[in-house]
Amino acid sequence: MADSPAPLSPADDRAVAAAGRFTGFVDASPSPYHAAETAAAVLAGAGFTRVPAGAAMPGAGRHVLVSGGSVVAWSAPPVVRPGTTFRLVGAHTDSPNLRIKPQPDLQRAGLAQLGVEVYGGVLLNSWLDRDLGLSGRLAVAGRNGPELRLFRIDEPLLRVPQLAIHLDREVNDKGLVLNRQQHLAPLWATAGGPPSAFVPVVAGAAGVAPDDVLAWDAMLHPLEPSRIVGLHREFVAAPRIDNLLSCWAATEALATLGPDDAAITVMVLFDHEEVGSASAQGADGAFLGSVLERIWLAAGGDRAGYLRALAEGCCLSSDCAHATNPNYADRHEPEHRIALNGGPVLKVNANLRYATDAATAARWADACRRSGTPYQRFVNRTDLACGSTIGPLTAAQLGIPTVDVGAPQLAMHSARELCGVADVAALRDAIAAFLV
Repeated sequence: MADSPAPLSPADDRAVAAAGRFTGFVDASPSPYHAAETAAAVLAGAGFTRVPAGAAMPGAGRHVLVSGGSVVAWSAPPVVRPGTTFRLVGAHTDSPNLRIKPQPDLQRAGLAQLGVEVYGGVLLNSWLDRDLGLSGRLAVAGRNGPELRLFRIDEPLLRVPQLAIHLDREVNDKGLVLNRQQHLAPLWATAGGPPSAFVPVVAGAAGVAPDDVLAWDAMLHPLEPSRIVGLHREFVAAPRIDNLLSCWAATEALATLGPDDAAITVMVLFDHEEVGSASAQGADGAFLGSVLERIWLAAGGDRAGYLRALAEGCCLSSDCAHATNPNYADRHEPEHRIALNGGPVLKVNANLRYATDAATAARWADACRRSGTPYQRFVNRTDLACGSTIGPLTAAQLGIPTVDVGAPQLAMHSARELCGVADVAALRDAIAAFLV
């Protein structure tokens, strides 16, 4: 951009400190349920009060509500008035991965394995030959009915071994083809042990009796910790950058903002974006709208005022963007090269795979100007299919003007992704400016 500030410097101490906080956020969040709790804990440390999902909604003040792997947090003035609007930032907590089947235990060729189902658009090969742990939540029997318990096992329990090249001589020339049913089941023991090992292991991790485990939402996660890497330490290598980077940036931005009498400032982190968002906690459902209306009514507003506040408000949908891969430059739009450490990205698509239009793009440009943040513009190659985000779904559900943005990254949907150190703080700063 001609009027943008100077390029970002990855060596800046402030950028490195922000990247360190982000990597801590990622490593604390191996599943969407952990990510929701991690974000809620950050906000609680900043003075936000936790509201149970089914409780009466408070009006004024700063609050956070967690529902499964989704979070809504907000700062509301004492009373809503004519002219009060909503300012939203949205992201998603889930990432593509391998999830545990309802009857997981397998024994084949003298080895004990777990049955897995592919969740989202996984780069399957990136899960091979990695040390893997287990995380998620259990539904367990309680005194007053089923209770939900988070668990995580950060031990190298599991591994999906690749076939030796001696048994697939053409793999390097013709490419690796993986059958999701046949080739992805991880091994974790030799056969001959208990036929049902999964439930006792996760029950022990959650501190409950195996007989009390009723069901689970469980998944694999890579164990290599997030790191700052590169010759000049200018990159972040981590799992789940898509889209925990946006979750971290939105959480930190909201935590640092003061009260605003002219707007209800909201952060929403949705689950299930990677599989279409059509769920009780997803962007293509009633979850956010119902919470926002309850907030509005608790602050003294009526439904007509609520609908006006949405129409006059604004929403920023933050989801990671494709940086230009130098080894595959032909897969990118040649006039829209996207650089790591070049600043966050404005995402545009004429077919509304992104919600950006001229009016909302201008709001983003103004936020970047006020925060001193350079930004880049992304559009997909016209002859390649374009992905989507929560942006169009949120705009359609609420009728709120929306812009799609995100930090640039490489290896999107891999078990280990890459982004720029400087882009971490830059995204946080631009989101904070957008919300005021």
